[in-house]
Amino acid sequence: MDQLLVALDVETGQRARELAAALEGVAGGFKVGSRLFTLEGPELVRALGARGARVFLDLKFHDIPNTVAQAVDAAAQTGAWMVNVHASGGMPMMQAAARAGREAAQRLRRPPPILIGVTVLTSMDDAVLRETGVERSLMNQVVVLAKMAQSAGLDGVVASPQETASIRQACGEQFVIVTPGIRGASAGADRNDQVRTMGPAEAVRAGASYIVVGRPIIAASDPRVAAEGIVEEMTRR
Repeated sequence: MDQLLVALDVETGQRARELAAALEGVAGGFKVGSRLFTLEGPELVRALGARGARVFLDLKFHDIPNTVAQAVDAAAQTGAWMVNVHASGGMPMMQAAARAGREAAQRLRRPPPILIGVTVLTSMDDAVLRETGVERSLMNQVVVLAKMAQSAGLDGVVASPQETASIRQACGEQFVIVTPGIRGASAGADRNDQVRTMGPAEAVRAGASYIVVGRPIIAASDPRVAAEGIVEEMTRR
């Protein structure tokens, strides 16, 4: 199922490779986040790509435009299929990221990475957002950032499934929406630090282009069976 991205939130590159091998043909791609990338570096991204896996490099770049442009260029060199930046970094930063992705692709003679902007972290609610000085409602802030990302030339955003319908209305059907922290039915109420989430089928119905699932798959006694169960849930529309 191409829409299922598995978060390789593990401690070693060896375990990440084992999971990628076990989930081949079931997962549509794999997310490499800050912990694993810090431990294993770009060689892991290259190794996963060499075996044909699509890698979502989830490092959430957020810095001055030139620094983010350089980071996106470096990410493209690893062969990452998808890369994200924080939309709250502003229009110039996102424009620099989009330009860097295109230019790196031309230089490397490969397709550009899908570039997406992180809107509001799914661990946040309205109260936490207000503490950061944002007076808009969480929903409005997500839509504003999504429209900014689209105007800046990004391909899509990261957002909770609770906001996807509004993003679709504002940005259209071709805009990529990635929804993290999805929990399968077997996870019950175990949402860990995810405040705004849904189940796999709900998220897809709500308009997600891709869903990201971590713990319910990678911590299962049989990750492949768990992933197949998530895919089955996703088809119940």
